[in-house]
Amino acid sequence: MGSKKLQVWLPLLLSLMMVVGMMIGYGLRDKTVGNKFLSSARGSSLQEVMDLVKGKYVDPVKTDSLNQAIITDMLAHLDPHTVYIPATDVREVNEELMGNFQGIGIEFQVFNDTLNVVKVVEGGPSAKAGLQVGDEILSADDSIKLSGKNANTDDIRKHLRGVAGSPVKLALLREGKPLTIVVNRGNIPVPTIDAAYVIAPQTGYIRINKFGERTYEEFMQSLEKLQKQGIQKLILDLRDNGGGYMNEAVSIADEFLDEDKLIVYQQGFNQPKKEFRCQKDGLFEKGKLAVLVNESSASASEILTGALQDWDRATIIGRRTFGKGLVQQQFGLSDGSALRLTIARYYTPLGRNIQKPYANKTKQEYEDEWLQRFHDGEVVHGDTSKPKGMAFKTPKGHLVYGGGGITPDIFVPYDTTQSAPAIVKMYYKNLLSNFVYQYYMHNKTSLSGMKSVEELGRKFNPGEKEWQELSNFVSGDSVYLNEVRGKDRVETLQRMQALMGKQIWSTEGYYEIVNQNDEIVKKALSVLQ
Repeated sequence: MGSKKLQVWLPLLLSLMMVVGMMIGYGLRDKTVGNKFLSSARGSSLQEVMDLVKGKYVDPVKTDSLNQAIITDMLAHLDPHTVYIPATDVREVNEELMGNFQGIGIEFQVFNDTLNVVKVVEGGPSAKAGLQVGDEILSADDSIKLSGKNANTDDIRKHLRGVAGSPVKLALLREGKPLTIVVNRGNIPVPTIDAAYVIAPQTGYIRINKFGERTYEEFMQSLEKLQKQGIQKLILDLRDNGGGYMNEAVSIADEFLDEDKLIVYQQGFNQPKKEFRCQKDGLFEKGKLAVLVNESSASASEILTGALQDWDRATIIGRRTFGKGLVQQQFGLSDGSALRLTIARYYTPLGRNIQKPYANKTKQEYEDEWLQRFHDGEVVHGDTSKPKGMAFKTPKGHLVYGGGGITPDIFVPYDTTQSAPAIVKMYYKNLLSNFVYQYYMHNKTSLSGMKSVEELGRKFNPGEKEWQELSNFVSGDSVYLNEVRGKDRVETLQRMQALMGKQIWSTEGYYEIVNQNDEIVKKALSVLQ
């Protein structure tokens, strides 16, 4: 009988206890921190603090700014290359490596508070709409001023770029006469190859400014073009190349290395070892090769350089590279922002990790480490101390080191000769570029008809006449060249010719002229003889 009574009352007692417990819990909820009592998924103390600030703080809080500040501060305790990208910046950041952007297809400079068109992309939207070099753009869509004292290049760029197919109405002056042109925006290619030409008999030169989505494709087109012109030796210029997509560098390395040689491998605490090896016959596995680097060559540039050095495939010339041996992967976040997170370290074929130290340093201190090289004299005299990283031996017995960039096989010092104050001021104000542009516009008929750098050298070889014209031009901006002599004058006239080459033939024309007096290029040419 007792057992039957218990069977009847037990469910009722359990139900009553549950109800009482729920009532007590509900009462305690408002008295506990962050209203998280009895929560099935309690957040971290960070989330609790955020909730308290949002719910209790004395003033309104912009939660987006607060979130960004917290994330940025948290990432500062990791490595210098893990970064948070706000939603407003994701598109622009991605465009840097995508190989194209959406805009109208012009290069411009602001001279005397006026936006001048200095280059029109061939076949691009502006070319199709009839825009010309020398046009002065005043405004966009009737109300947006693009010229004037407050003209800002970043703002101008934002107004000219936009979704492909969208129109922008430009008010401009052409030879002093007002004109209105409507341009339908489109996809504008951004080349990552600055120059590819025959620099000496049987010797090619290719300069890569970064490793974007189309760099390997561009490189192959350039190499095939040069091989058709009979090159058997190559100078690959990676100076000031800050890196980009690793797979593009790996594909290019495959064109220089044979069999199934290891190019690079990466590994991290949460990432198993992953190797990248040669997979095909390369176009340039046998010819002589020189690679040019400096303190601004980083990341993917170092992957390519390290692989070629480890296999004794190329002579590395220049100065020690930046020293970035960390691999990032970009993750999209729910609000449209992104996290570029370091997930692994990469290693050269011999096992070198060339990442320079970053512990106990702020991001700014880490970025400015290359300035310390100037202070220590390294860029003038080579490494001033013994390598601190582990030593490795290449197949031919050369010693190479990890732990802080790629040290070149042949060191070429940085020219630390100080320029005259007037020259520095002239460059700071962009006056030489302005002068060259104005000179081009006044002599456009003869200069635009030039067919080669050699012809330009014969017909536009700046001397005393051009120096006097430049002196008169810059004096209007309180820059006086009367006391400038010797090397400064010679180099300024050489740069004047190079900028004219750029005005006519873009970056390739510039480098064809600049390289004639470049000490690192000269050294490469002598090595390849």
